[in-house]
Amino acid sequence: MKIGIILGTRPEIIKMSPIIRECQKRKIKFFLLHTNQHYAKNLGEVFFQELKLPKAKYNLKVGSGTHAETTGKMLIRIEKVLLKEKPSIILTEGDTNTVLAAALAVSKLNGIQLGHIEAGLRSYYRQMPEEINRILADHCSDYLFAPTRNAVKTLKSEGIPKEKIFLTGNTIVDALKQNLKIKQGKTEILKSLKIKKGQYILVTVHRQENTDKPLRLKNILQGLQLIYHQFHLPIVYPIHPRTQKMIKFFGLKITPKIKLIPPLGYLNFLLLEKNARLILTDSGGIQEEACILKVPCVTLRDNTERPETLEIGANILSGTEPQKILNCALKMAWRKEKKWRNPFGDGHAGQRILDILLNKR
Repeated sequence: MKIGIILGTRPEIIKMSPIIRECQKRKIKFFLLHTNQHYAKNLGEVFFQELKLPKAKYNLKVGSGTHAETTGKMLIRIEKVLLKEKPSIILTEGDTNTVLAAALAVSKLNGIQLGHIEAGLRSYYRQMPEEINRILADHCSDYLFAPTRNAVKTLKSEGIPKEKIFLTGNTIVDALKQNLKIKQGKTEILKSLKIKKGQYILVTVHRQENTDKPLRLKNILQGLQLIYHQFHLPIVYPIHPRTQKMIKFFGLKITPKIKLIPPLGYLNFLLLEKNARLILTDSGGIQEEACILKVPCVTLRDNTERPETLEIGANILSGTEPQKILNCALKMAWRKEKKWRNPFGDGHAGQRILDILLNKR
């Protein structure tokens, strides 16, 4: 068996790291293809070094562009690699344009199967590009590795044959367990930012539905200002280059009370998550990580494809209205019970996925 692992963004590198390590451990033949969808070094390439992963054999260097431009470039270049490498199966993870391009490329070629990790997630909001990507990838796949029972039910309800669906847990749990060991006991990032454990609020905002709509982005920034005046705690915001660009483009202002910093490496960011009083985000992966780390989360969206986090009380949807953001932050920050169960598995998803592939061949 020869596995091709296709990824292109920071979250994909993180969530694929347990699969890569498991392939190395079992001496399975594989290669990495990095589309470079996240083309900034501190959002992509540096993660291979930090997580001690092998360098990608192929880097497509797709870079920026519209959804159509980047997906089209990836589709053409991925196909060329697949024709050269002739893998048995391609593994992709999540809901990015990289995943869509990989799924389309594989579906047009004979003799290659597709495995979709983190299959079955749905926000039921079709204006979100990621929703279209994940639906199409699921329906192109031969192996659908579902992270939760909710995801399994969703896939079955869409008519996907049950023999293609496998409940594995989410590789994010594996990644957290493996990578926290690397940084155990190290808190240099807290010292360098002059913040203390449990005495700061962490923020991330990067999704197109928020960054490309001036009113939503303005409201989020106003909501953060309200939170600062209520909590009087540092608000740490590793700002995504895209978000910074759109704030400038729309002529919006950020209160100086918010501590803006460049994007961080994964291990330092993990420490910021682990030690925060509260996390506000529009990221799907950070909703999961906050839940696993037992840190209360406010999601700056009107919907989520991670409903399990809402069901157990680890997360709440605030939308982007400033007063509601503040109210949700107060509710979650003062929550006394933080011993919710982790709904995303036991940290052995990577092993299960490889077991399934080996046993099916």
